[in-house]
This record gives sequence, C-alpha cells and structure tokens, in this order.
Amino acid sequence: MANPYETDLPRTPANYTPMTPLSLIERAASVYPGYTSVIHGRLKYTWAETYARCRRLASALAAKGIGVGDTVAMLAANIPAHYEAHFGVAMVGGVLNSINTRLDGPAVGFILDHAGAKVFLVDRELSATAKSALAHAEVKPLVIDIDDPEYAGPGERLGDIEYEDFIAAGDPAFAWKHPDDEWRAISLNYTSGTTGNPKGVVYHHRGAYLNAVGNALEWGMPQHPVYLWTLPMFHCNGWCFPWTIAAMAGVNVCLRKVDPVLIFDLMKTHGVTHFCGAPTVLTMLINADAKLKEGLKPGVRVTTAGAAPPAAVIQSMEELGFHINHVYGLTETYGPAVVSAWHAAWDPLPLSERARLRARQGVRYQMLEAIKVMDPETMKEVPADAQTMGEIMFRGNIVMKGYLKNQKATDEAMAHGWFHSGDLAVLHPDGYIEIRDRSKDIIISGGENISTLEVESVLYRHPAILEAAVVARPDEKWGETPCAFVTLKNGAKATDKEIIAFCRENLAHFKCPRTVVFTDLPKTSTGKIQKFVLRDQARAL
Repeated sequence: MANPYETDLPRTPANYTPMTPLSLIERAASVYPGYTSVIHGRLKYTWAETYARCRRLASALAAKGIGVGDTVAMLAANIPAHYEAHFGVAMVGGVLNSINTRLDGPAVGFILDHAGAKVFLVDRELSATAKSALAHAEVKPLVIDIDDPEYAGPGERLGDIEYEDFIAAGDPAFAWKHPDDEWRAISLNYTSGTTGNPKGVVYHHRGAYLNAVGNALEWGMPQHPVYLWTLPMFHCNGWCFPWTIAAMAGVNVCLRKVDPVLIFDLMKTHGVTHFCGAPTVLTMLINADAKLKEGLKPGVRVTTAGAAPPAAVIQSMEELGFHINHVYGLTETYGPAVVSAWHAAWDPLPLSERARLRARQGVRYQMLEAIKVMDPETMKEVPADAQTMGEIMFRGNIVMKGYLKNQKATDEAMAHGWFHSGDLAVLHPDGYIEIRDRSKDIIISGGENISTLEVESVLYRHPAILEAAVVARPDEKWGETPCAFVTLKNGAKATDKEIIAFCRENLAHFKCPRTVVFTDLPKTSTGKIQKFVLRDQARAL
C-alpha cells in the first residue's frame, strides 16, 4: 500500500531548499545591511558591503570559468579577503581550499596539485612560500595577489592581477544560485600530514550550515557578537565561524597574527565579546604583561579546543575574568563537534573543581547525531566508569564527506558505520567523555597504560611551568617510560629532580616522568604541540 505521507506530499521548491551557509550572509545583508560586518585596521565594512564584495568575487571567478567542483586555493592571514572567499567561492559552486600558512613550499605545492587548484589567492606576506609552491606544483592556477593595506613588510606579487582589481571587475549584484544538492562540496581542508602526505578532508554545504548554527547554539551566542579572529581561518574553515558570524550578523575583527599586545588592544578598542584559540594561545594571554590586561572588561567568552586544556589553564583564564567554553573535534568533524556543556548545579563548586569539570571534552553538539567511546575491535561501548579507555567515534551530518582521492583512507575512517577519531577516552557516569590520549600517544610502561594528558595536567599545576608535553621514551626494562618536555615561566627556576618529585606527590609513581627536558615546545600553526617531534627527541636522548 502506498504511503500517503510520501506520495501525496511531494518535495517542491516551495517546501525544500538545500541547506547552505550562503543563505546566512544573504539574510545578514538583507536584515542588517548597515551593521558593521568586518573591521581590519582602518578598514570597516557593513554587511551590505561585505555581501556585495563576496558577490563581486563570485562574479569575477565565474568570468574566469570557475564553476561547480573547481578548487580555489588560498594562502592568507585572517584578512577580509579570506573571509569573503568563504562565501564568494561557494557562490559559483567552487570549493575553497584554505591552506595552512605555516607549511613550506613543497608541502603547499603538493596540496595545489592534489586539489587540482585552478585559482590561487596569495597574501603578499606569504609570497615566498607561494612562489616555492608554484615551482614545485604541476598545476598552473590563476594567481591573484592580495596586497593587504595592514601589511607593510616584504613580499612580491606573483600574478597578473591584485585582489581588489580582480573583484572590482565583478558584479556586486551577481545572481548566485543555491547548490542543487546540499551534499556538494563547499571546502577542502588538509590534515597536518605528520606521517606521509596530508589527507584532503571534504566538507559539504549541509555540514557547514549545521555546524555554523551549532556553534552559535552551543556557545549561547547572541545577535551581533564582536568576534576576534585569533583562530586561523585556514583551520577547519575557522571552525566554521566565518559562517556562524554571518548567521548572527556579528562583527569580524581581523587579526593578522596572534600577539598579546594586539589581542588585548583590539579587545578593548572594539569591545570584543568572543574569540577562539588553542590552549597555547590562552597560556600566552595568561602570562602577558599585567599592564596589557588593565581596562579589560570581564566576561569575554572564549572557546578553546585542540589539546585538552589543563584545568590550571582554565582556572587562570577564569580568574582573569574570561568565560571558558571547552569544545572538541577534528578536521574531519568540521572542527568543534563536542562541548563540555555546563550545569548550573556546578556553579557553587570551588574554582579548581569547576575547572576540572570544564576540562572534560563533554557531550555531542546538538548538530551531531551520536558520539560513543567504543572498543575499536569489538565495536562495543565502554562502561561509564571513568576508567576503561576506548576510541571516540562519531556519526552524523557534521562528519566529513571523506578524504579526497583516497578511498582506502575514507573506508578505514568510516568502518562499521562510524567515524574513527583515533582519540582514546573514558566515559564518565554522567555521560561526559574525557580524552586520555591519542591512540599513538598512549604510553605503555611495564604493561600499564599511562595517559600523557593526565601527567601533563599535573605538570601544569607546578608553579614554575609555563607549558608541558609528555611522550614515551624507550626503556630497556619497562619498554617505555614518560619523558616530560617543559617550558618554564619567565624568571622561574626548577630542576628536573624537583619536577619529578612534584609529580610523585600527585601521581602514582609508575606514571611519573623519568626524564625532564627543559626546552621551547614545537607547535603547529594552530598552537598544537608537535608530539611527533618530541618523540624523535626522546628516542635520541
């Protein structure tokens, strides 16, 4: 028997439109045309102006033959052109490939080739890297130079046209079309590639739209927030926040580089209400000169992710008046997909206990269908005992389409109908997950599993330590033992024996570092500590 709910009620243009974040900027420009959209030094645009600039970009790209499925690569700081590309490229059906600005020329060249880039937008500051990339790449994209007025340093033009001249030829009323299928790709983000070549993670319009809205819901973001771009726009498309800020008709305060002097100045000058950053960025602000913090109004909301932020970092930020929102995700989940959702019942707890609770990764975003901690062999969920470790697995609309031109890696990542994160966690009795390690980072010493994050959380409580990272060091007797790499605060002193003794007071002895190395920690452009570098150093000790 036919189902009347389906046969008699067809899907039509009147009742169905594919989801796309492009609708978010169209609404912002329509409802709040005169509201400020972007601030960059002396530049200031309204939503009507930003929307027109995005349409000009789309029109100019279309005139060059760019259309559905064509890749537009970008190597740029957090500047207006980078923000506009998040909309203008998609308006012609193109796919934005925002590239990590810390990569070297050969790595960028590999990405250009793998992505099949037809256009390459280049910030003049990064022209040397781009020039090297083009020399290594086989593709010959149209190169468009971006001469940012807020940058006065060295660099050269590599193409035949500058960005402002390019979009000036475009139509500000360009009639872009919604994608005919919300499953179509909107962006391409490459993983860090610490082993072998990086993998290209493909996002679709539906996931981008949903996670953009999810960011606002999970953060309790009001209309017209003032958002400071401390997070790189190349990192998971800025965790989807270019689209989130359009949804909320907020203000994008651009920032070319992470600098505490600039950050505190922009916060006070523009009344910043929200920003995102890795724990290393928060540590930088915590330890900044006290004079920079003078006059800062309390209540600025901060979303942090990346490595699990030590409770001590969360506590220090809250003591400065910041309100911390802790999220977790991966490039493959459009950035944040899990949030350490807060309960009012926890408000009376001591600050240290509140920080410990907030440091947990938490529960799924509203836009994520499911998250579980499972044994990757049996695919059975671990007990909620806060002890048994399993792998975090995701399922839902904010999981990537897959890896570009890499079916084997895609199939492995999506095995058994779940996305396998590679992160090891425990499940608490209240349903919150807490990461204990990356599967590759766990230390197995004498048959016992040691969570490097647990050891690091203790190290961060030491008054002399600014930053800490723990990796495995080979050991003839135990197989491997913890090796701690630490950076001390300015003017602070501590010996390896003192630090080991501190750990022995706060941890089971077998979990304590046997070796302590004083050094500056190597980091990625998004502030993540490069443990693979430290593991190599530990093996050489």
